[in-house]
Amino acid sequence: MTRYRHPERAMFDILVYLFENYYTPQACPKADVLAHKLAAVGFEHEDIDEALGWLHGLAQSTERFAPLEYSDRNSVRVYSDEEYQTLGSEAIGFITFLENSGVLRPALREVLIERAQATHESPIALDEMRIIALMVLWSQETEVDHLLLEELLNGERSSISH
Repeated sequence: MTRYRHPERAMFDILVYLFENYYTPQACPKADVLAHKLAAVGFEHEDIDEALGWLHGLAQSTERFAPLEYSDRNSVRVYSDEEYQTLGSEAIGFITFLENSGVLRPALREVLIERAQATHESPIALDEMRIIALMVLWSQETEVDHLLLEELLNGERSSISH
């Protein structure tokens, strides 16, 4: 199992573990079974609860922002001062990179922003933003170019691929 570099970031360890071990979100077992499996491989219950809560929020955000699916791809996203403070310029630059690469549609951009803010880090570290983006794309079973996948996994094991 790949361990994330910072022990206090165990939720991100769990998210990477899910990506590494489950090809699609539908391949994941139900939350209670998944919690037992995660505990069996050594994750702490508090971290498991946090990760499962974050994933539940991901599903809710996806539903909430679904109406944006048909938004104009040429529209410009203006970030509020609060978003700049909580996300940071590095994370916003990364979001822009994903949008410009054609991988991040407007609805997924909003999900990504909401899920990044749900981590309660300010500003969010680029490594964590990459993992969040990876999980947002994984949750939608979005096809990701191999080079972009390596960019998302930069700092993680770049040999991981689906």
